[in-house]
Amino acid sequence: MTALSSPDALLAARVDACFSQAEARLGRAFPRPRIYLNMRGRAAGSARLQTWELRFNPALYEANQLAFMDEVVPHEVAHLLVYALWGEGRGKNRVLPHGRQWQSVMREVFNLDPRTTHSFDLAVLNQNTQPYACACQQHQLSIRRHNKVQRGEARYHCRRCRQPLVHQPETN
Repeated sequence: MTALSSPDALLAARVDACFSQAEARLGRAFPRPRIYLNMRGRAAGSARLQTWELRFNPALYEANQLAFMDEVVPHEVAHLLVYALWGEGRGKNRVLPHGRQWQSVMREVFNLDPRTTHSFDLAVLNQNTQPYACACQQHQLSIRRHNKVQRGEARYHCRRCRQPLVHQPETN
């Protein structure tokens, strides 16, 4: 993994602005995280608490820059802030990823509704699929899942008939 490079200075500046806003509101300093623009899949971003990192999806960032800056960056920064303020917690004191502490940071620090998911158009991900079949229907597995099947690392079953999915290579 490589850390964020200078062409993505806007993203880094927005992360820093979110931390500065939190510091002003909460009256304490926070270290800045490492930032990576290398996520794949449908998630827009993720916070790695123990390693103090933020990861973002480059395809969704490119296609939705304004909403990304307004919603996704504060959302992920809020996860790090909650971890810094309350830790993981144990038992009844467990801090949930989108629990009341995270919701309060979203509302009180960033003045945002605490939405847990994005509504970005995922067509920009252009995920290729491979055809599979079971006893009752056709399925489309992502390339990632297909590769796991090919390497013998995973087997998938139909939720309806519970039969294993079998690759149906396209013949020309």
